[in-house]
Amino acid sequence: MSEKGKVYLVGAGPGSADLITVRGAELLKTADCIIYDKLANPALLKFARPDAEIIHVPKRIGPGSATQDQINNLLVEKAKLGQTVVRLKGGDPCIFGRIGQELTALTEAGINFEIVPGVTAAVAAAEFAGIILTDRDYSSQVVFITGQEAEGKQKSNIDWNLLAKFSGTIVFYMAMGNLELIAKRLIKSGMEKETPAAVIADATLPSQKTVRASLKQITEKCKENKIGPPAIVVIGAAADKKLNWLANKPLFGRSIVVTRDADSNADFAAKIIAKGGNPIEFTTIKIKPLTQTNTFLQTLAKIAEYDWLIFTSANGVTVLFDALQKLDKDARVFASAKIAAIGSETAAKLSEFAIMADFVPNVFTTKELGKQLISFTNLQNKKVLLLRSQLARQTHGGLASNKLSELLDSTGAEVDNVPVYTAVTIKNKCSRLIEKIERGEIDWLTFASPSSAKGFFEQIPAELVNSSNTRIASIGPVTSEQLKNLGLKVDVQAVEHTIDGLLAAIEKIYK
Repeated sequence: MSEKGKVYLVGAGPGSADLITVRGAELLKTADCIIYDKLANPALLKFARPDAEIIHVPKRIGPGSATQDQINNLLVEKAKLGQTVVRLKGGDPCIFGRIGQELTALTEAGINFEIVPGVTAAVAAAEFAGIILTDRDYSSQVVFITGQEAEGKQKSNIDWNLLAKFSGTIVFYMAMGNLELIAKRLIKSGMEKETPAAVIADATLPSQKTVRASLKQITEKCKENKIGPPAIVVIGAAADKKLNWLANKPLFGRSIVVTRDADSNADFAAKIIAKGGNPIEFTTIKIKPLTQTNTFLQTLAKIAEYDWLIFTSANGVTVLFDALQKLDKDARVFASAKIAAIGSETAAKLSEFAIMADFVPNVFTTKELGKQLISFTNLQNKKVLLLRSQLARQTHGGLASNKLSELLDSTGAEVDNVPVYTAVTIKNKCSRLIEKIERGEIDWLTFASPSSAKGFFEQIPAELVNSSNTRIASIGPVTSEQLKNLGLKVDVQAVEHTIDGLLAAIEKIYK
């Protein structure tokens, strides 16, 4: 029998994936098995190892639900296999969860465990809604109450008379199903009907909604605004404060589809979240290295002979350095060659490998890269190596790639054009995104390359987007031309041809 493993009961935080603790994220990276509940953001699974077993255990009515006994048995079973198990629970594991039953099962089975605290929903929801739960002027105390007590319980442990006279802030978890009853009990027990109340749904997420009303009106107000669980209810003077900083973020509530490769989508999504937007990842392409080809390997063998190396994308930088590492080589193979980068993102990627670009144009296109590099330095009789995507040769019949090569050739330079990667279309399950577009729930589709545009509209009908309220944002002229060739109208094109520039162009619409 295997040596017993260990179970970590980890708080997933209140909703937004970036609010998990550092300790929690590190444990997810090492886990053999992750068992997560309905309130834990699935985006946290990005931390998981590729070979980790992922088990979803939602506790709800209907198919696919899991009972608490099943979860307890699962924790014990996986730990007895000698695995490191992360039990990922929404919010903080010890606040209105069933951690007591899970700990009892682990203790009885002799399984070692550790509890990792998380940001609890009440605190996060209030703060993201601009509600300060305690303040020396209006609330020196706060109490957390469950809106759902255990099934079959004969007598409530909630002292309604005490709550009705409570001179601080009252916070109810899991109260939406009983909100009307809660309000009536508090009023019947002596609380003023006009006591301020607030309900925060989808706390900390870009879809967060906050409804405020008096205690006697809060239920009706929630019905009018179609507020459902998960939600936190705040009652007391604190609920009347309106410091909703989240709603002031420039892209708050905007649903934005990102269509790059998986790694780039994750980076782009993080930028959208930071601006209050709701990123929807729809991976259209996968980066396929071409660094095993004879052409590349022969070029690498003589790379020290070149005077200039030109990188036309951050992906090209990543792929090249991955190849160098596998061959037990590093940047010293470049010898004294100077480095040019098409833009700030490519230059930033080079800097991650301790390489400072010698030249970056002030307009990030291949055409401007060629024109400005010619003005910057004398290329006559110089050997120049273009390290780029294979697809760049195919854009508009190869014209985009050829123009750069031709510009450099015209100076008397000796130019080699070597592809280091290509982009392969990834197929997705499209039904949910199609439904969202049809219902008018998608504000923007964003495209950062011609290949992502092509990959997207091979799966999503162009006529569907054209007939909807969804708008299209493009990173630059080459991508815009591809979209137009596909029959799409480009609503916004970035001035600076970077992801930051793309977001800035969308922001400008709302300003």
